Amino acid sequence: MPDLTAQLPGIILATFLVLLVIFVILVIAKSLRIIPQAYAGVVERLGRYQRTLTPGLSVLVPFVDRVRPLVDMREQVVSFPPQPVITEDNLVVSIDTVVYFQVTDARAATYEIANYLGAVEQLATTTLRNVVGGLNLEEALTSRDNINGQLRVVLDEATGKWGIRVSRVELKAIDPPVSIKDSMEKQMRAERDRRAQILTAEGTKQAAILTAEGTKQAAILQAEGDAQAAVLRANGEAEAILTVFSAIHKGDADPKLLAYQYLQTLPQIANGQASKLWILPNEITEALKGMGESFGLKVGATGGTDTDATVATRPRTTKS
Repeated sequence: MPDLTAQLPGIILATFLVLLVIFVILVIAKSLRIIPQAYAGVVERLGRYQRTLTPGLSVLVPFVDRVRPLVDMREQVVSFPPQPVITEDNLVVSIDTVVYFQVTDARAATYEIANYLGAVEQLATTTLRNVVGGLNLEEALTSRDNINGQLRVVLDEATGKWGIRVSRVELKAIDPPVSIKDSMEKQMRAERDRRAQILTAEGTKQAAILTAEGTKQAAILQAEGDAQAAVLRANGEAEAILTVFSAIHKGDADPKLLAYQYLQTLPQIANGQASKLWILPNEITEALKGMGESFGLKVGATGGTDTDATVATRPRTTKS
């Protein structure tokens, strides 16, 4: 017992030192606070706002300062459930919205509004009903950019005092009633069929025009070709006649030779299915007369000969 009584002050001192160390560690832990990046902490001193902690290491007054839950300063994306909205033409459509917002003032987001996320949702819903309520269904379906812009402006102005900045508002889906969907599909199908028929008619029209133009151009070219061919043939025949005529005159053919050539040509002239009317020139009859005299044929006073062949001294007209 004497030994235990002598050791009691040492034990008390050791216990006190241990408690002191624990207290000091607790004080240090309460005095230091590390704030992560992209977060902010609101410090209250004795229940009153004192300051806003930025990312990094901060020193607090232990047991006096209190840090409220950290506020996320990053841009947040919130998708709200579908909301029924009545359009100007009394149709109920279901609209999904997506809001992009960011907390810019942690103090205002903490003290100016109790639940800023719920407030943004309710404000987006009421503003959406106000905007879409002034549009009919067709305008609501085709004016998404306009609706998004109006929603963003209204939400940004209303949430500015809460320390929140709304950057974008998007309409994710606009779902009209099933009956309206069926009617719209039928209308679109009819419109597509009408456009297809118009395009088909336009194609047929263009094809007919092009075919007619091609036929016209072909006929023009064929006529031009025939005309040029006729001209060339006429020029060739004229040159041939001139050549023959020039050769005859250069050869100084006598009437007997001309009559002989003419007699050889007569069968070719008379050859044909249709009747031909041709005339014997007076020069030919004279030449034939001379040929007959050269072969010993005598011509009577009446123009006849001793043979069956009779050659008139005046131009004759023969029909075969």
